[in-house]
Amino acid sequence: MPSADMTLVSASSASPAATRKSGAAPEKKYKCQFCNRAFSRSEHRSRHERSHTKERPFKCLKCRSTFVRRDLLLRHDRTVHAKDGGVPLHSEVKRRTTTKAPEVSAPGSSKGAMPMDTATLEQIEATNDEMDDIETAAMLMTDFHHKAMASQEPEMATEAPISPNGPSRLEPSVSYAPGAVSLPQMPLWDSMVPHSASESKTHPHAQSGPDSHPAFNSASALSSHPHQLPPIMERQMSGSDTLAPTFPSMNGSVPVSGLATPGALSPYPSMLGPVSPVDYRRSPGPSQALTMTKAPQIESEEECAKILENIKYYDSENALLDTFHLPTLNTLNRLLKTYFDLFHHHLPFLHPASFQPTEVAAPLLLAVLSIGALYIFDQDQAYMLHIGSKVLVNQFLQNKENFSSRKCPLWTMQGTLLNMIFASWSGDPKGLEWACSIKSLLANMVAGNRYELKLRTEAREGAQPNHEQWVEDEQCRRTYYAVYIFFGLLTLTYNHTPAMGFNEFDSLELPSSESLWTIEVSDEDSWRESLAASKIITFRQAHDNLFQGEPARYSAFATRVMINALFLEVWYHKRSPEALQDVVTEYKLRLALETWEKSLELCEPETVVVQLSAPHKGHPLIFNAMALYRNTRTRLVVDLKSVQEALRYHDSYEVAAAMTNARDKVQRSQEMIKVIQECFDCIEVAAVQGIRWVARTSATNWSIEHPLTGMDLMVILTLWLYRLEHDEEPATEEELAMYNKLRNLFDDDSVDVYGAKLSSTVARLWGSMIDEVVVWGITKLMGEAFKLHSQALVGYEDAMSSRSGSATPSIATGGVQVLEMQVAY
Repeated sequence: MPSADMTLVSASSASPAATRKSGAAPEKKYKCQFCNRAFSRSEHRSRHERSHTKERPFKCLKCRSTFVRRDLLLRHDRTVHAKDGGVPLHSEVKRRTTTKAPEVSAPGSSKGAMPMDTATLEQIEATNDEMDDIETAAMLMTDFHHKAMASQEPEMATEAPISPNGPSRLEPSVSYAPGAVSLPQMPLWDSMVPHSASESKTHPHAQSGPDSHPAFNSASALSSHPHQLPPIMERQMSGSDTLAPTFPSMNGSVPVSGLATPGALSPYPSMLGPVSPVDYRRSPGPSQALTMTKAPQIESEEECAKILENIKYYDSENALLDTFHLPTLNTLNRLLKTYFDLFHHHLPFLHPASFQPTEVAAPLLLAVLSIGALYIFDQDQAYMLHIGSKVLVNQFLQNKENFSSRKCPLWTMQGTLLNMIFASWSGDPKGLEWACSIKSLLANMVAGNRYELKLRTEAREGAQPNHEQWVEDEQCRRTYYAVYIFFGLLTLTYNHTPAMGFNEFDSLELPSSESLWTIEVSDEDSWRESLAASKIITFRQAHDNLFQGEPARYSAFATRVMINALFLEVWYHKRSPEALQDVVTEYKLRLALETWEKSLELCEPETVVVQLSAPHKGHPLIFNAMALYRNTRTRLVVDLKSVQEALRYHDSYEVAAAMTNARDKVQRSQEMIKVIQECFDCIEVAAVQGIRWVARTSATNWSIEHPLTGMDLMVILTLWLYRLEHDEEPATEEELAMYNKLRNLFDDDSVDVYGAKLSSTVARLWGSMIDEVVVWGITKLMGEAFKLHSQALVGYEDAMSSRSGSATPSIATGGVQVLEMQVAY
């Protein structure tokens, strides 16, 4: 029998406060949304819910530590920072006696880690009717405090606050006829028009207890609307759940979240120092001032009119303008802001300084605006802009005489790439089908444009390009690599054969550092010095170095490119007929992956501040690359092809069934322990940051790569936990240690919710986290699939429990049959 340490503690014994006797029991009207446990006060419920989510809301302002309770923060301040001097923190009792503010019910109920004065508490009391409890208010006040300190310029008074429904509240909704914007001679996806916001509000998605799951009691959103993208905000959001704290960077002057800590990329531009995307203390290079890129903006209504004229110029067939309406000036600027502040840093192939909205090609501008609209949750406007861009690109390509991939301007490649990104992660299978239908077209554009770049480079005969020429060439290179990364994500997610090979990049230089890419050049001499000081190597050189075990020095973007290359190497290897016997290749792949990780310490120094709230220290490209690195190491052992192929067709029930049926691929072995360590590293990022906080902010701060790469890892983790909990073979010491390490990420209450089994709990929490706030529709599909997967595990346990008459299933119940596992379906 397994050790007793693996038996999970029941909810009834987890909290002594729940069994405390009192003379007159108060009415318990506040229920936990995870386990339906009732509390008499909202702050008690909120404090209890943190035991499920592992949220650490109490942040030390003197270091990067975070804590679950305020008393732990106070003790930390007294013991660690007492020698540092400064004003010590005070307990809640002291604060209440020195102010006339409303009484705070209990220590630990305030979510802020900073003392608040009387005016602050009075403001919280005044807004209490609109918020769940004072904890949320304190969190928001802490958030505003950080922003006020980090602000470098006054906010623009003309910027309207951004709501979850975007600008649809401020201006009339735009409607258009699907027939008017169809794409001739191409697989049609344009006839799909998202339903209105009013329709989506008829299906609220509110989190509830384990006995009430709307997604399981009725047809899912994906099934009920087979020809439409599921509603983006299909859930109830109270006043405290609005996304306002996530979007202050719309005014360009403050960090996105109060959780962001001054560090390697501090929001204070006055700081100097060699800054690396990994750790600035180990980074080589000269001291440089930190900078922030500014999103392109439209200055006047005259410029809006010029943009409209550009659209008319590209719409030679008049297929668009009868039903298309250009958004207002404020909305256009907001969409540009969201693209360049929230999306651009994850795939920086556009050059912000030279991106002039009035001069750039209209199809590319509409594609940029469509992704910006996704990030403010205005789905209708996003689709209008997306379809408009596709129509214009298609007209240009069809009407171009003597079509050749060499003659395609760069904007056609960039606009097509953004439209394919929009469609592939939309959560609708038609969008994916359209994107796959033109993969070869985009790959040919890259090949033809790269050949032209080669001719331009050879024509210089070794002479250095001036800054303008270099920006043009670098933007081409970055676009090629962006396409390469996107195709890699399609392979990772849907098991699609890569549309581009390594030979496309052989002698091509890797992307430069973001600092060099965004540098402001005063004269050509200083530019040539900056270019000479930057060591840029080719794709082939970096590839050879990694496979020879020699760490290479390149930029953050290049780091993301090289892990994509290694991932595709692993993908090809695992599908080779000789893969099982090819020990040498696998050894080389492992060596290259280890060398890639070591190369992070040599990464080019970055001085560009990215205002995104995430648990990493440096550039988001490094954070994204690490997510793919974990997935790549895992795929050397386990490859869930059946799950990836089921995901192509966007049916959450089929995806969940494929997850459950993949349990035979997850074996208990010494090698699997290393795989589970990668899975642990993945879920630990969210658990340490706070699952509830990640659920509400990661959709707009983290790249789509994180839910895509994390899917395989979480499926493997849940199936391994399930085997450990149900196999007759007892757990080894290493397995038990790993199980307990995972178990310690969650408290007793959260684990007991789903039949006292960690496997189903992890699946349910992950699903709830990635689909709470949805920018890309694919995350909602994944979230629903994980919830169904969790329910399948519980359904099987319930079935076994009813047969044996036992309230709690035995931890070793023998083998699991496929049909029994599908009870929940």
